[in-house]
Amino acid sequence: MRLEQTLSPTAPYASIPSSVSHTSSIPAYGSYTHSNAQAWPAQGRYSPVESVDEMVNLPDHSRDSIASTSPPLGLGRGNGQGRPQRRPSNRDEFNGPQVQYLARPPSEYIAMQEREMPHLPTNLLVSEQDNVLAAVNDRLSQCAFDFVAKYQFPIPLTQDMRPVERPQDREWTEWVYLLKRLATKRRIPARLLYNGQIKQFVTILENSLEMRHAAKHQSRPLKDDRNILQLVSAGIQVAKILKDAAAMDYLDQLYVSTEQQIQDRAAASAARFR
Repeated sequence: MRLEQTLSPTAPYASIPSSVSHTSSIPAYGSYTHSNAQAWPAQGRYSPVESVDEMVNLPDHSRDSIASTSPPLGLGRGNGQGRPQRRPSNRDEFNGPQVQYLARPPSEYIAMQEREMPHLPTNLLVSEQDNVLAAVNDRLSQCAFDFVAKYQFPIPLTQDMRPVERPQDREWTEWVYLLKRLATKRRIPARLLYNGQIKQFVTILENSLEMRHAAKHQSRPLKDDRNILQLVSAGIQVAKILKDAAAMDYLDQLYVSTEQQIQDRAAASAARFR
């Protein structure tokens, strides 16, 4: 069943920001190099499935990779050993001879880092921040609902979960979990995502989780203006990778109106202190 739902754009926000620039005169601290330093081993590349039909005849590359990295049978026995030695399961890789310690920075450099943190501008009220984050949360839930309905992806149900009939039937964290599971199980073909960015899909989803946490927890501390805009931008990236033009346009307008509100309020605040 497909659901076409139009979300009316939110009313424009009053604008007010002022751009605050921070210049840093801290000298760059040179990185420490060590002749015995070892690079991390390269990780295997993930090859996304381009279509659902390809899943049927998809070769099992994981077995090939395991076979290629496993030692040949009888290798240990040829050396007089009954079986290959295994690393202890409780081994702590940070406690042993094969570790490295970086050179400690000068005390003056540490003192510059540990001084009082610079103030970041915060011009939006708590209620205004809540309204912006709630709008992003609701629009992303609608975006995920439409994506799952459009391509008829299955939604697992348990005894304590009711069927999904509208976007609000699942929290944004639950939508993120569902989309991540569909991606890791290769249920989502790369061609359904913007530019086939299947590798970046999970990362983009996870970047939006803080927005849901901030929107639902009223006891959270006040966020600075840049953080609010960053969370809205994270929502735009989710709508973009899901190729939802309507959601992307809505969130982009929300970003512009929120940024303008911040700039206008900062300008008004600066004028009062002149």
